[in-house]
Amino acid sequence: METDPLYETVSAHTADPPSEPVSAWDPVNQPMIRHWCDAMGDELPIYTDAAAARAAGHPDVVAPPASLQAWTMPGLRMRGAEDGSTRAQATLVKAGYLAVVATDCQQTYHRYLTVGDHLYATTRLDSVSPRKKTALGEGYFLTSITEYRDQHGELVGEMLFRTLWFKPARAQDTGAQA
Repeated sequence: METDPLYETVSAHTADPPSEPVSAWDPVNQPMIRHWCDAMGDELPIYTDAAAARAAGHPDVVAPPASLQAWTMPGLRMRGAEDGSTRAQATLVKAGYLAVVATDCQQTYHRYLTVGDHLYATTRLDSVSPRKKTALGEGYFLTSITEYRDQHGELVGEMLFRTLWFKPARAQDTGAQA
């Protein structure tokens, strides 16, 4: 079997420690929950009506579980902490794997987020695939794991995020029309 020095270099970053914690800009709050629900078309009353939330056994409104990632997203200034994933990505970009597409995202929720929770996230590179030939082009799949914790350090959720970093296939290589 042929060796792939780039794969060896990139996959070595799975041994890197997780990123430093990236804190959410703001605590979980009712206005942002309302904006999320409006944008997603989610009308479940426990997200916007305190009485409905209490009737369902919650102390107050709760945030939709799918909003987990939104609280710590970097925004346009792309703040964040370096980790094995960002170092692996930089290595692939330097090697000419400039295109990226998200291929898979799996979230696990351990509890509802409540108003006042202040989240932080840490990310680590979990795995790197050997070089693959795909319809988009040749590249590597990177899988990262992000852990979300509240202000007390309690694990409230996790996210597995997989991306393909690739060199785009040329139209004549795929048989596609230009």
